[in-house]
Amino acid sequence: MDTIHTRHSHGARTARRSPMQTASLVVGVVFLVVGVLGFVPGVTSNVDQLQFAGHQSDAMLLGVFEVSVLHNIVHLLFGVAGIALARTWQGARSFLLGGGAVYLVLWLYGMLIGHDTAANFVPLNSADNWLHLLLGAGMIALGLLLGRRAVTERL
Repeated sequence: MDTIHTRHSHGARTARRSPMQTASLVVGVVFLVVGVLGFVPGVTSNVDQLQFAGHQSDAMLLGVFEVSVLHNIVHLLFGVAGIALARTWQGARSFLLGGGAVYLVLWLYGMLIGHDTAANFVPLNSADNWLHLLLGAGMIALGLLLGRRAVTERL
């Protein structure tokens, strides 16, 4: 169930995205925007203290989420992946389910490691951890709920 093609009365063909593809595209764009904003002074406080990785980075996206160059690059890559995989229904579903699983693992990792230890290389703080839980659960929910709808539409 890839992109839906529609032929208009005047013969032109247009492509419509499935809800799964639209969700992947929107999530991808949000990740891309967040990745860029992680480098923008004003949106990210203490951007002059941005480190490549590690908990020593004192840069805070929106004054709440601890970020580093690595953290921002991960957001940018997730954004590109979401946009690219939104081209097909299966790709979009894989992005939402797989990306959601990655974010749940990242949430668990953030909950288990000490925030002031070398293991906190991303870096993560409590706000990041809870956001990762919401992102993971939300992406998986989208992948499952929109997948269920697609199956019913085929019957």
